[in-house]
Formats: sequence, C-alpha cells, structure tokens
Amino acid sequence: MLRASRALVGIAAESLGEIDDLVTVPQFRVLVLLHTRGPMNLASVAAELGVNPSNASRTCDRLINARLLDRRESQVDRRNITLTLKPSGRRLVEKVTEHRRAAIERVLRSMKAEERTTVAAALEAFALAAGEPTSDGRTISLLWPPESA
Repeated sequence: MLRASRALVGIAAESLGEIDDLVTVPQFRVLVLLHTRGPMNLASVAAELGVNPSNASRTCDRLINARLLDRRESQVDRRNITLTLKPSGRRLVEKVTEHRRAAIERVLRSMKAEERTTVAAALEAFALAAGEPTSDGRTISLLWPPESA
C-alpha cells in the first residue's frame, strides 16, 4: 500500500513541479477545493482544509493577489466573504489535473484489465472513506482501455 502511495505522490509532485513558481501546495489545495466544490465562504475553506481561518485568509489573499481567486463580500453581511476561482485559477487546476491524468493513464496502460478492475474498486472505496468529493466527470476510467481493445 505504501509503495502505491509513493507512486501516486510522485505523480502529484511531478504535476506540481510545473507550477511551483506560481503557487504553493497549500494554495493549490485551495484552488482545487474551489474547483471541485464551487464558490465557498472563507470559514468553509478553512474548515475543509483543517486550518484556522486566519491561515486560510492569508492563503486566499495571496491567491487573490496572484489573480487566481476572486473575493466578494456579501451585501447583507460584509463579514461573509465568498471565494470563487477566476478563469486563470480554473485553467491552472485543469493544467495540473490533465498532467496527472496523463501520468496515471501511462501506468494504467501497463496493467491487465482485471488489475484495473481491482484498482478501480479499491481506490474508489479509499477516496470515499477519505471524504473526497465525487468525480468531476472527467476522470480517467480505471477500466480503460476497454477490455475489447
């Protein structure tokens, strides 16, 4: 299990290597969270990431300054701030995600169909247990390529 974890971490780290001059890993986590869940308030971002609100605020401020994130105050309660991805933030997340998809696809191509089936079930159960949101509809099927191919 740890060997597989190292392989996945390696793929993730490699995909972030292209953007490490733009954002930090914690900043990228915020971008992915908003890309996956949609607009959120600052308190929700902090809670989802398991950090205190002042840390989340500083992280988000840096992303706003980098023009990757947008911040809007509620007209009803100015303490309530909604964070959304700007198009540049969305493109950044999609670029990294596509890099990861390609790397994972290369690994999957080397596996037998029955191995992919086993891996798919195990990783889906693992992601569910870890509280990961459901698929964005653009993930690589672990059953790919089809058995008939």
